[in-house]
Amino acid sequence: MTLSDLQKIPVTGLAGVGPKSAKAYSAMGVENLADLTGLRPRGYEDRTHRICIGRQTDASTRTNTIVRVLRKSLFGRNLTSLKAVVEDTENGVQGELLGFNRSFLDHVLFEGMYYRLYANQMPYNGYGKYQFSQFDVSKVNEEQALMAANMVLDGGILPVYPLNGALSQNIVRRDIRNALSRVDLFENDLPDYLYGKYRLISRDSAIRKLHAPSCDSDIVMALRTLGFSEVFYMQMLAMRGTGGVKRRAVADMVYPAEARFIEGLPFRLTADQDKVLDEIRKDMSSSQPMNRLLQGDVGAGKTLVAWISALHAISEGRQVAFMAPTELLARQHARSAAELLEQSGVRVAYLDGQVHGKSRKLLLDALKNGNIDLIIGTHALFSKDVEYSNLGFVIIDEQHRFGVEQRRALSSKGQDPDILLMTATPIPRTLALTIYGSLNVSAIKTMPEGRLPVKTLIVKPDRREEMYAAVETELRRGHQVYFVYPRIEDAENSSLHSVEEMYAFLSGRYRGFEGAMIHSRVADEEKIRILTDFADGRLHFLVATSVVEVGLDVALATCMVIEHANTFGLSALHQLRGRVGRSTLQSWCFLVYDQEITEDGKKRLSVLRRTNDGFEIAEEDLKIRGPGEISGLRQSGFTNLRYAALDDEKDLEMMKCARDEVKSILARDPGLLNLENTVIRKCLQ
Repeated sequence: MTLSDLQKIPVTGLAGVGPKSAKAYSAMGVENLADLTGLRPRGYEDRTHRICIGRQTDASTRTNTIVRVLRKSLFGRNLTSLKAVVEDTENGVQGELLGFNRSFLDHVLFEGMYYRLYANQMPYNGYGKYQFSQFDVSKVNEEQALMAANMVLDGGILPVYPLNGALSQNIVRRDIRNALSRVDLFENDLPDYLYGKYRLISRDSAIRKLHAPSCDSDIVMALRTLGFSEVFYMQMLAMRGTGGVKRRAVADMVYPAEARFIEGLPFRLTADQDKVLDEIRKDMSSSQPMNRLLQGDVGAGKTLVAWISALHAISEGRQVAFMAPTELLARQHARSAAELLEQSGVRVAYLDGQVHGKSRKLLLDALKNGNIDLIIGTHALFSKDVEYSNLGFVIIDEQHRFGVEQRRALSSKGQDPDILLMTATPIPRTLALTIYGSLNVSAIKTMPEGRLPVKTLIVKPDRREEMYAAVETELRRGHQVYFVYPRIEDAENSSLHSVEEMYAFLSGRYRGFEGAMIHSRVADEEKIRILTDFADGRLHFLVATSVVEVGLDVALATCMVIEHANTFGLSALHQLRGRVGRSTLQSWCFLVYDQEITEDGKKRLSVLRRTNDGFEIAEEDLKIRGPGEISGLRQSGFTNLRYAALDDEKDLEMMKCARDEVKSILARDPGLLNLENTVIRKCLQ
């Protein structure tokens, strides 16, 4: 059987799976037998070694032994619970089984009989007995019970699955056994030579060992095989989606409009900016569409590179679409583009969901007729009614905030356009090369000349007043300040300061200085007015949530105060800090932490105090929180992996191998027409 065969059989096709179980499975994403047999256990219970009562070494080990029931009784209101005193046949130690609301055990446990006990041992109760409230029991005969000491129990290694609703471990184990019994053989889903090359086991063995291993190595091999296949097809789908061919290839060159623009800048481009622009031009001159990820630390000049690249495409007669995740950010980019590019003759337009009626019609007509060179906007850029004359270059800012399908929807508006994805959330190189296997990756690390590193200070809660005084000094110098808080309004039983509470306090603390409050509930038009006033210097301080994390470039902003900093992620803190230090002025970031702070919280803050390098911070974030939490990966598809793990070095190496194999296969056989690739074509279909 193949995956598609099992997808046709709903879980309700299994005996014993009724409406309640089906609903619980559905909540877990399990709709059919393919989903069920693909369900990964979250762990395993090793019931092969005897661990007597009282011999549990730590909280992770379980008692696994043979006991005899000495006596039992029902207790509780309406006698709904059962207590049974048992004795270990190996060491004679007694324990109490407490079956809360499990009175049915009265018909399972009988005095004088022997049982195999697998249980989570509670702390010693001081009355001569150990207690167990979570336990499994199964009857054994007296001969089995009285075998030699340290006997190997035959309970096996049992999978432990995620649960929901009416499901229990026994129900899920039963249903998966029944599903597997329906399949004589799971067909392999990779070319035969890959199994030998990477020491993989067959798909059939991998699935069966995943759910019924006989030893630890079975689990390792099953996960390796299924993980390799999973990553292989994720890379295959990504790379095949970028296999278009341009209608023409042009010479690698700098057009006059680009050269004039660069010469007219009041500063020199950094070495990294020059290098990235060369890489982009080479991609654009290739016969294959560009597919490049540009990583740049906050304030490193990614957007300027994007505008120069847009000029390159426009000089070739192509339209450019620049998409940002929020209206606020898109409007700021449109304002920047208008100021910088219109003097070069570039026709710039802005489109979001708020553009309606006659204005929208006129704009869309101009776009369709080729009278707009560069359009900047939000998701509205790929709306059904939006047509382009010749969309040849797509730039997506803060790309990790868009899903794969959203990025694809915009690209489909053109004919194999060049694509530049940008992110200010650096991703560790080891992960970037593995996960974005279909992309070329560029990085801007050097900061513009004259920029001073932001000085980061960690502030104890009882030293806030000293911090407020330092901030006042900056305000009196004519500089501006951000205050960031984790919540908008006060919450009951919460010690966290809120934007509303602190705006009232700070307005009184800094009399004579103009401030404003901004958060997600403020209307977009009002947000834009406030930010424009702040950028133009009419406001001295902003009190905000993390909505100010991206897009703001205010030269006179020299102070960032982040309260309850330990509640923010490392990349979010780094992004917020990046709102200051955007000129030659010395800037400061104050991280105020809570009295109750975790070890991870301390690590995050110490990393920020030590370095301003976003790439180093990304590596530390990977170590502290794991890859699934890094925001640059949330939309990549790799946070949905079932079998491969991004925080496992062996799995990362496996992913690199899978990526290399996909590249090699598509280079040799882009149509997957060779006999050895029939299995790939079949799986993709």
